[in-house]
Formats: sequence, structure tokens, C-alpha cells
Amino acid sequence: MKTGIFSGSFNPVHIGHLALANYLCEYEELDEVWFLVTPYNPLKEEDELMDDELRLRLVQLAIAGYPKFKASDIEFHLSRPSYTIHTLDKLKEIHPDRKFHLIIGSDNWQSFPRWYQSEHILAENPILVYPRPGYPVSMESLPENVKVASSPVFEISSTFIRQALREGKDVRYFLHPKVYDVLKNMRF
Repeated sequence: MKTGIFSGSFNPVHIGHLALANYLCEYEELDEVWFLVTPYNPLKEEDELMDDELRLRLVQLAIAGYPKFKASDIEFHLSRPSYTIHTLDKLKEIHPDRKFHLIIGSDNWQSFPRWYQSEHILAENPILVYPRPGYPVSMESLPENVKVASSPVFEISSTFIRQALREGKDVRYFLHPKVYDVLKNMRF
């Protein structure tokens, strides 16, 4: 089974994440997309993150009812900082029947050589790169197991969502309705 691994802080999950994952299932032939909520990203400040369990719960609310989406807290149980190579190795150990495809944005693809054990990740895992504004990918220089998705570009960020909520803005159409219901009265 072809399983896309969409790892991120989802701080919070928004419609851009959901629409992209939906596109990848329906147009890039992934059987499922697993949203792996990351407890800590070595490239981000930890104090920017909402509570781990809250972010996981919001992902669960947002994806409920679509059978091709799954939420995962596997990285909550791995040593920190959380590195993608450790996550992928653990997933393969637990689910040897699946073919995991790492999903990353073109912004992350540009910084991919700086990732911990990036050569190991590249050697052993197919990678699906989705477009991000301002980060073009040269198709000529891609390794064989890297594919660029022709997905729409979504210019919504979790940072924008958090700022809008801090300012008391009604951003209900940027979030799944159940996620908005949880977040609209929270203080950021």
C-alpha cells in the first residue's frame, strides 16, 4: 500500500494541508496520507508550538470521515529532537507491508541536503515534493526516486492563522469547521 508521510507541526492544521493531502491521494496515486504530528522540529523554536496533544486532536478532528487520511503520534514516542530518518525507519519496522513516500514542500527540498542523514533518506525512500510559492524545483537535477507533484499551490500558513486568531479575526474558512470551533475562543 502506497502511504504518504506528511510530517509537520500542524500548528494548527488548516485547509491548505487538507487540500494538498486530498490532491496527493486522488491525483498522485497514494492510497493513504498519514499526518505525522511532530512534537519538536529542530529547525523551529519549540515555544512557538501549541500543545502536542492539542495539535494531534485538531488533526484528528480535521481528517475524520475521509478514509484515506490517518493521524499519527509516532514521533511523540521517539527520542527528541525528532529526525525524519528515525521516523521512517520506525514506520518501516512497524508496517513492513507499506511503501512509505515522504511528502515535503519545495522549500524543504531546497534545504534537504542539511537534513540529518539526508543521503540515507534519499537512498531508501521515495520522496514526493509539492510546490511552495517562491521555491521552484529544477526537474533536470532530481534523483530517480524524487517526484514533483503537480498539485495546486496553497499560500496559507499556520503562522497566518495563529496571528489572525490572536487579532480576533474570523478565519473560519481557512480551517476545518471543527478545528475553528476549538480554536476560536483560545488565546494565542
